Amino acid sequence: MLKTGKPLRLRRLSLVGDDRHLLIPLDHSVSDGPVAPPGQWEDLLRALVAGGADGIIVHKGRVRNLSSDILKSCALVVHLSASTACSADVDAKVLVGDVEEAVALGADAVSVHVNVGSDTEGRQLADLGAVARSCDTWGMPLIAMVYPRGPRIDNPHDPALLAHIVNVAADLGADLVKTSVALPLDRMAEVVAHSPIPVLAAGGPPDGSDLIAYGTALMAAGCRGLAVGRRVFSSPSPTALVSRLAAVVHAQTSPPGGMSMTDSHPTHYSTIVAGVA
Repeated sequence: MLKTGKPLRLRRLSLVGDDRHLLIPLDHSVSDGPVAPPGQWEDLLRALVAGGADGIIVHKGRVRNLSSDILKSCALVVHLSASTACSADVDAKVLVGDVEEAVALGADAVSVHVNVGSDTEGRQLADLGAVARSCDTWGMPLIAMVYPRGPRIDNPHDPALLAHIVNVAADLGADLVKTSVALPLDRMAEVVAHSPIPVLAAGGPPDGSDLIAYGTALMAAGCRGLAVGRRVFSSPSPTALVSRLAAVVHAQTSPPGGMSMTDSHPTHYSTIVAGVA
C-alpha cells in the first residue's frame, strides 16, 4: 500500500488532474503573525476552496481545528518548518513537525523550508534529506520550499542561482520545489529547463503590481504552478482572486470527459481579467 501512496496523494494536489497546482500558503501565522482573526479563519479557508485552490499549506496545529468538510475538494499540505520574525536569525528554519504527524492528520503532502546561503544552511539541508527519507517510507509527497536567502546571496533572482536551487531540492528527494522567481520573469524558463522536478513559483510581484499578469508570465515560462499566500489572504475578495489565479494555472486544460474548464467549473475558472488590486 505504501508503494502507491505517494502517486495517489500527488494526484490530489491538482484538482483537475493536469499536474498543475495553485497552492495557498497560510503558514505566515508562525513567521509573521495572525493571518486572520480566529472567528474568520474558517471563512477564509472556505473562500479559498470556493475559488478553486488546489491546496492549502498550514502548520499542524491548525489542522486539528478544521471542519472536515472544508478539505473535500482541496488538498492539505502540512508545513514542517518554522522561524519567527523575532528571531536573531530569521533565515534559520527548524523542524517543528514530522511526516508521521502529517500522516495521522490526513495530509496529502508535507513541505520543508530551506534557505540556501544562510548561516544554518547545513542543518536545514540535513533536515530536508531526513524528511525526504520519511516521506519515501510513508508514501508522502514532499514540497521543498528552497530559497536563496542569507548573507552569501548577492542576487536572489539570478537564473543560474535558482537553477542550482531547484536541483538541490530534487537531489535531496523533493517531489516538487517552490522557489523565488528569476528576473526578468521570462528567464524563469531557464530555471524550469534545468529542473528535474516541477517548479512552483512563490509569492507575488515584489513591487505589488498585477498578480494575474505575473502568474501568467510564470506559467508561460514553464512553471507547473503558483504558491501565493499574502496577496490572497489579505485580498478583500479572496474567492474572486483565487478563481482568477486558478484560471491562469489551469488554462486550456480539460478535465476527464472532455468538458472545458468553464463548463466544469463555472465559478472557479472564470475569464482572466488583468488588473488585480
